Amino acid sequence: MNMILVISILVCFAAAAVLAKLFIPVLKSVKMGQKILDIGPRWHKSKEGTPTMGGLFFIVPVIIVGVCVGIIENSSVIFIHLAFILLNGAIGFIDDYVKFFKKQNKGLSASQKMFLQFAAAALYIFVLRITENIDTVIKLPFTSATFELPFAAYCILAIIGIVFTVNSVNLTDGIDGLASSVTAVVMIFMAVLCYKTQNIAGITVAGCIIGGTLGFLVYNFHPAKVFMGDTGSLFLGAAVSSMAFILDCPLLLIFAGIMYYIESFSVMIQVTSYKLTKKRVFKMTPIHHHFEMSGWSEVKIVIVFSIIAAIFSAVGCFGFLPVL
Repeated sequence: MNMILVISILVCFAAAAVLAKLFIPVLKSVKMGQKILDIGPRWHKSKEGTPTMGGLFFIVPVIIVGVCVGIIENSSVIFIHLAFILLNGAIGFIDDYVKFFKKQNKGLSASQKMFLQFAAAALYIFVLRITENIDTVIKLPFTSATFELPFAAYCILAIIGIVFTVNSVNLTDGIDGLASSVTAVVMIFMAVLCYKTQNIAGITVAGCIIGGTLGFLVYNFHPAKVFMGDTGSLFLGAAVSSMAFILDCPLLLIFAGIMYYIESFSVMIQVTSYKLTKKRVFKMTPIHHHFEMSGWSEVKIVIVFSIIAAIFSAVGCFGFLPVL
């Protein structure tokens, strides 16, 4: 299994970096550039025109390598997880496609996107259940205690959790290299957990995502030469979500997804506070913009957020390893 992990990381890293090198000029030539709205920090206007939809650069190698491993290992469960992750990437691709041809930053409507995401999550959980790749037993960290939920309750909570996680990762993708870096860090710890438990599906998905995001970071780190777009962020959000179900340990996301959730909660707190009191808690949300407005550089934000993600992911791995 260590060879699968190493090969997945190296191949996806090299392929993502090479694809970015080859196709960033193509995206520029067809003017597939990001339009920056006025609601963000004013200095982000300088990023307008940076090619987007770069998520395709890591999606392609992740899926190809993942499928190859699935065939070699004769593991149908790998295909289930890859299909779900790719389906979310496809939703993001549609959203980016609409943005590009409408020449605006709106894309699909919120209701359209949410419908597609909930449908994808529901289908994913249903398939995992009928193929007996998950159960409704919830494992608690730092203890051997478990409890079982009714199937309907488990499904509802799982679907909501998946959609919330996917959109939280999407919100995290707001400055150069942030979503890529945090996700790479989270997946490294997930890979360790999967390696310790000899989980071939987890090792495959985590290894591919680690390699793909690091290869993409070569061109996405500040100053970014390409953005991943919703194509990439929804794909990564689904990949992070899937790891919890690959390990059949949904509560692991509370730890591994901490930075994504802080981004989402900052928006929720800001909106609620303004509606109730007409006052803002943060200078700007998601919270990475608050730190930007406070004078932090994009590089500093990426480093600090990644360190926090690493600490909480490590705690989560330590807490859940005894029950896996």
